[in-house]
Amino acid sequence: MSNEPSVLDFIPPAKPIIGEDEVAAVSAVLRSGMVAQGPQVAAFEEEFSEELVDGAFAVAVNSGTSALHLALLASGVGPGDEVIVPSFTFAATANSVAITGATPVFVDIEEDFFCMDPAAAEAAITERTKAIMPVHLYGHAAAMGEFEAIADKHGIALFEDAAQAHNASLHGRKVGTFGLAAAFSLYPTKNMTSGEGGMITTGSEEVARRARILRNQGMAKQYANELVGLNNRMTDIHAAIGRVQLGKVAGWTKQRQDNAKFLSENLEGVIVPPVADGAVHVYHQYTIRVPEGRDEFVETLRNEYNVGSGVYYPIPNHRLPSLEKYAPGLDLPVTEQVAKECISLPVHPSLSQADLERIVTAVNETAKAGA
Repeated sequence: MSNEPSVLDFIPPAKPIIGEDEVAAVSAVLRSGMVAQGPQVAAFEEEFSEELVDGAFAVAVNSGTSALHLALLASGVGPGDEVIVPSFTFAATANSVAITGATPVFVDIEEDFFCMDPAAAEAAITERTKAIMPVHLYGHAAAMGEFEAIADKHGIALFEDAAQAHNASLHGRKVGTFGLAAAFSLYPTKNMTSGEGGMITTGSEEVARRARILRNQGMAKQYANELVGLNNRMTDIHAAIGRVQLGKVAGWTKQRQDNAKFLSENLEGVIVPPVADGAVHVYHQYTIRVPEGRDEFVETLRNEYNVGSGVYYPIPNHRLPSLEKYAPGLDLPVTEQVAKECISLPVHPSLSQADLERIVTAVNETAKAGA
């Protein structure tokens, strides 16, 4: 393994893959003159449904946050309701609840897989609880069997934030098929992209119908507005990109898994991410834990080895200025601990074997120096 990083190119923590196929697809849409929500969107929805969520309804929108927001609205979540969410996630999870007028209720995560703790979620249920919304963080499925049981027991809805988990599964069942509705992100750094966009998936025909209406100013028929809606439509330009990427995501997922396997087998001195029994991890992020000196560790990887990394999410949601009003005095010890320790290493499909070996050298030498 090389130990002369000063002459080597920077290894980015993430790298969107946009090729000539995507360029050609966009050009074809532009030449067609049909650039707003049209046949490409309809085709993308159908293909996404078949490829990633076992035939569930799919509704394309303009972002992952819009997917979360409209999934909640279409399911009747609103003022007076509470939705239980993890605090260790991107703020869009809780934002989507708050923007409906409902209250996000933050709970702790379980330590190994960084996903919502089912026991903590059940303990937070009140008479106002409308739903639980776990996040399949970093591409690892949350404990959905336990969450299904909790939701059924208490007569509440179950949603999935699947923004980072395209193709992830648990005991042979795809994420995006467990809850009343789920939301995927198609942002450029996700495992597949449409340039920008999101997808709502649901087994409910009525939720799908309402989501389609809500994304289009509340209209199923022009000027016959049924609901107070939004303009959250996806364009045919974005859908064309998504359709191309959908045909590649399985191969990219396998490469991410192979890259993660190499890292887990060779990293030393850090806590590598475990995988739950029956889970298929798709490694949107490969997230290690460094018990001491995380920020210095990140700086050393960058400055001495030219290896990029990411720190997600250093400030838990319940302590963000925008969201702390929902959680005064809340103590979430596991969330607080992992927020100080997590580093996401490059795992994307563009990595070469030499890149992987340099990442291993960088982490192992940095860990050894700090021991």
